[in-house]
Amino acid sequence: MGDVTPASLPPILLVLGDEELLATRAVSEAVARARSVDPDADVREYQAGSLAVGEIAEMLSPSLFGGRRVLVLRSGQDARKDLVTALLGYAKNPDPDVQLVVLHLGGAKGKAFADGLRAAGATVVPAAKLKGHRERVAFVRDEIRRSGGKCTEDAAEALIAAVGTDMRELAAACSQLVADTDGRIGADTVSRYYRGRVEVTGFTVADATMVGDVPGALEALRWALHVGVDPVPIADALADGVRTVARVASAGRGSPYQLASSLGMPAWKIERAQRQGRGWTPEGLVAAMRAAAECNAAVKGGADDRAYALERAVFSVAAARQGGGR
Repeated sequence: MGDVTPASLPPILLVLGDEELLATRAVSEAVARARSVDPDADVREYQAGSLAVGEIAEMLSPSLFGGRRVLVLRSGQDARKDLVTALLGYAKNPDPDVQLVVLHLGGAKGKAFADGLRAAGATVVPAAKLKGHRERVAFVRDEIRRSGGKCTEDAAEALIAAVGTDMRELAAACSQLVADTDGRIGADTVSRYYRGRVEVTGFTVADATMVGDVPGALEALRWALHVGVDPVPIADALADGVRTVARVASAGRGSPYQLASSLGMPAWKIERAQRQGRGWTPEGLVAAMRAAAECNAAVKGGADDRAYALERAVFSVAAARQGGGR
């Protein structure tokens, strides 16, 4: 964080962009810096759209008791005109003991507010979604640096190929890599670590489970959890996989295109479900639905070991396919 002094804290911080990970991080860092100057700093958060001017007057006016204050205003693009006018007026002569942090999506909505804050000298923290490959590579290299490591450009490219483009998953993978290695990361480190894997999602796990490939499903599951995929979407994907095969199986024979309108599903999904449905019996699908529902309840009900609940579901669904097929 470097040496933080009261003078080094910008009185107005404009966090501009629609990438939640970067915006959340910018707020956490601003609060941490303020608290390193004054551990008792008063931090308050408001939603700009539902905030009346009078409510923040006290936070922005000079305090009788001193002490640093941080005012976090979320969804700045939703602020009403009178609030925008008041805040832009305040921004021309801000209180040095107050830090105003405004989050703004950065689109056309509420643009005058963002432009006005910038014109008044606000410090801008970019938090836009990464658009191109080059930006993602720079993000990965920066993440590795933040975690105390060093990363070559080709290593960053290899990591994106292995993990995919979701920023939270990339950030989790970066810190995991630095923690599990000596921190000097080249393309060979990444390929050893990821062994040429492609992006794994809950659907990868569900697809392997539905065709009875237990080793493939477990490997994909452990991998997904390792790179920080949330257990809830994995449980949802598994339940969706069973449900889709059951619905398509009960619709009877027909081409995917004929069934698409009656089932309200895209043809590719029906075709995949027909392929996965081979080897299943109606009884097997009922048992699989029960297993998927139990898994969903355990994962969403905050079971102690959500990974175990998911593994058990993979075994149970695969067993239902085998048992029901006799």
